[in-house]
Amino acid sequence: MEAAESGRPGPAASSSSSSSSSSSSSSSPPAPAPAAAAAAAEGEKTGPAAAAMRRSERDGGADGRNVGFVLVHAGAGYHSESKAKEYKQVCKKACQKAIEKLQTGALAVDVVAAALIELEDSPFTNAGMGSNLNLSGDIECDASTMDGKSLNFGAVGALRGIKNPILVANKLLSEAQKGKLSAGRIPPCFLVGEGAHKWAVDHGIVPCPPDIMTTKFSLSAFRKNRRKLELAEKVETEMIQTKKRREVTENTNVTASLDTVGAVVVDHEGNVAAAVSSGGLAMKHPGRVGQAAVYGCGCWAENAGGHNVYSTAVSTSGCGEHLVRTMLARECSVALQSEDAHQALLETMQKKFVRSPFLACEDSVLGGVIVLRCCRCSMDSESALNAPALLVEFLWSHTTESMCVGYMSTQDGKAKTHISRLPPGAVAGQSLAIEGGVCRLRTSVN
Repeated sequence: MEAAESGRPGPAASSSSSSSSSSSSSSSPPAPAPAAAAAAAEGEKTGPAAAAMRRSERDGGADGRNVGFVLVHAGAGYHSESKAKEYKQVCKKACQKAIEKLQTGALAVDVVAAALIELEDSPFTNAGMGSNLNLSGDIECDASTMDGKSLNFGAVGALRGIKNPILVANKLLSEAQKGKLSAGRIPPCFLVGEGAHKWAVDHGIVPCPPDIMTTKFSLSAFRKNRRKLELAEKVETEMIQTKKRREVTENTNVTASLDTVGAVVVDHEGNVAAAVSSGGLAMKHPGRVGQAAVYGCGCWAENAGGHNVYSTAVSTSGCGEHLVRTMLARECSVALQSEDAHQALLETMQKKFVRSPFLACEDSVLGGVIVLRCCRCSMDSESALNAPALLVEFLWSHTTESMCVGYMSTQDGKAKTHISRLPPGAVAGQSLAIEGGVCRLRTSVN
């Protein structure tokens, strides 16, 4: 394959908004247009950033043939300016690891797992090491992955004592591809609790002592949140008690580690894969499983074929209960088969999430998604008229105050990172932001 070609966003990111490019890696976010800010404050769309990707002179892969693209997120929630550098750095490292794997010819399902390991290993994310502690002071993680080529899925929930839960989810997926077990038993695709831990150890995944997974930051947040809960439980009336607990929960979700990390990938064959990993909400009940482990809710990946014109991959983040009740990952994947990806994602976030009848009683609907879709196409230039290419459209959207993303193709010298924020005046949980871009990966002609 030849060098990839990047282009300015097509319909997926077109808008009359004057907001600046979302590909910026500077610490300051793009300034939203006044019209977009007003629309977002009313729960409507914000203008997507122009997200122009510069043409690169690099080859598509280490050997000139292997191309691909990765988009990652470090959670939809609140990203303080003081830690913006750290959030972007972990996204950058995850992208770089994924690209290294793609350049060696690795398939999407293994690449997406490599990206997630980098995200889980960061103490600044709420996944793997440094995850939120539950009410009992323990770390229980959820993770899942889906392969768009085979449509196989692997997931773990409420898993303790494993440093990288995505490894277990990926192992479940790969073991299922080997076929039935002895006596014709169906291999598991979703395991929880002690059973998941035992299966992981039996399959060569090394356990991790709890004190290693707990960081100073996560322990400090747990102690602070526990004190708040103890004070809330001392109120006299049940009505005030319920109100206080709600306020504590809302404050906890804002100030604690962000919920869920994820990645979506397309490889040189056009295969897509998605993955997601989370430590869950702070002070959650022991045994609680969020969207990061649930089929159709945390991630989704599906190659083109049959009725699908596009290959699609989705990874979600936010309040797990909201994402589970709306099956947002699957809903977004279906919507992306429409002609206009940006409009399709916008309408899905509005109608199937923010204003979903399944969340009608919720005052604030919190979540975010990263998506990509790709298809085969021809290059535009006359010199490469007959050269096939992969057209990759990528987008992110969130109803939370912010969402940190990073993306990179095999043509790029470095990853691009961005903290997307709702415009001033917008109400988190009622408004949404949406941004994205387009990348062309030129393939060789046999």
